[in-house]
Amino acid sequence: MTTDVDVMVEMPKPKVTERPARDLNGWPVLGLSVLLLVAAVVLFGLAISREQATLGVAAAALLVAALVLAAGLTAVSPGRARVLQILGRYAGTIRTDGLRWVNPISVRQPISTRIRNHETAVAKVNDADGNPIEIAAVVVWQVEDTAQATFEVDDFVEFVAIQTETAVRHIANSYPYDVHTEDGGLSLRDSTDEITETLSAEIGVRVQAAGVHVIESRITHLAYAPEIAQAMLRRQQAGAVVAARQRIVEGAVGMVELALDRLSEHDVVELDEERKAAMVSNLLVVLCGDRDAQPVVNTGSLYQ
Repeated sequence: MTTDVDVMVEMPKPKVTERPARDLNGWPVLGLSVLLLVAAVVLFGLAISREQATLGVAAAALLVAALVLAAGLTAVSPGRARVLQILGRYAGTIRTDGLRWVNPISVRQPISTRIRNHETAVAKVNDADGNPIEIAAVVVWQVEDTAQATFEVDDFVEFVAIQTETAVRHIANSYPYDVHTEDGGLSLRDSTDEITETLSAEIGVRVQAAGVHVIESRITHLAYAPEIAQAMLRRQQAGAVVAARQRIVEGAVGMVELALDRLSEHDVVELDEERKAAMVSNLLVVLCGDRDAQPVVNTGSLYQ
């Protein structure tokens, strides 16, 4: 099924993929930065008291070093990552939560890796039979490749929203709302599992270029458009009535066959073909009628 979606949707191959960044534990660096800052303050005090320019230069150097080290400290919270760029080039992604230290001149862009939901608005489209229907869906997704989500598309959240709506419309156009023939087939109303599987596959292919992984998708709203809802309701009711009548007739024929077999098996009464036909007719009328039959007691002979 996914192969068919791959044929229908051809997305460009990503030019950059996620890789881990070179980072260190930030707590030792933080401690070193504090020590350098304290040492710079002490040297400044000594330089002023002793009036020595050399101590002032050393204090300034320690202060600059402390600030440079502190500039590389980055806090990463759970469920979020940091995408690093150094002079315009991708330098890796930090996924380890806590205080980390990276190159101080790097640009660190935060990106959420939490699971998200997106629910499409109710869209009015035509199904495979040309009937106007209303459909909406919800998709559960998560950023899998932070580099692709950052550099391959302008806004990966908006990209997912637009591609999801496109996939929902395409699925609605590819299948009928309901199947009215005996040979069956997939339909939006009856084949929920197969349709949602196809929908998830198509959305997954469409958003793969943005580094997004689709966890699940479900159709949340499905109905005929208001202008044909009443007509389709009458059609469904008529189909239900026909199916019920067919079931009643099948049961009645079976009961008539059983009655004739039992009468013949136990030699209760012998009936010629004409009387059998009359009996079959009467039983079918009684069993298939909409109203309760009115019993008639025959007090005459067998044939009167």
